Amino acid sequence: MTALDVDAVLRDLPDWRRADDPRPAIARTLKFADFNAAFGFMTRVALLADKADHHPEWSNVYNRVEVLLTTHDAGGVTERDTAMARFIDEIVKGQVG
Repeated sequence: MTALDVDAVLRDLPDWRRADDPRPAIARTLKFADFNAAFGFMTRVALLADKADHHPEWSNVYNRVEVLLTTHDAGGVTERDTAMARFIDEIVKGQVG
């Protein structure tokens, strides 16, 4: 996807932001009730990521999870990233602050 495509994708993913790092990427910060909820979220995403062979770059500190999505071999954001972002959005509804 080109930079314009990323901007178009972000219109449909309002909780995500552009995060060129150094290639085009999309990112989201999620804040959960506690560490257990954050880790549970990461476990659910990890199961899908492994099945899809498409793994997020992320970090976790207590109740906060930082997620970065990009497709390294494509040099930017692809449909695989947007599908992962939509999955993440769906499972965190009502869980994040």
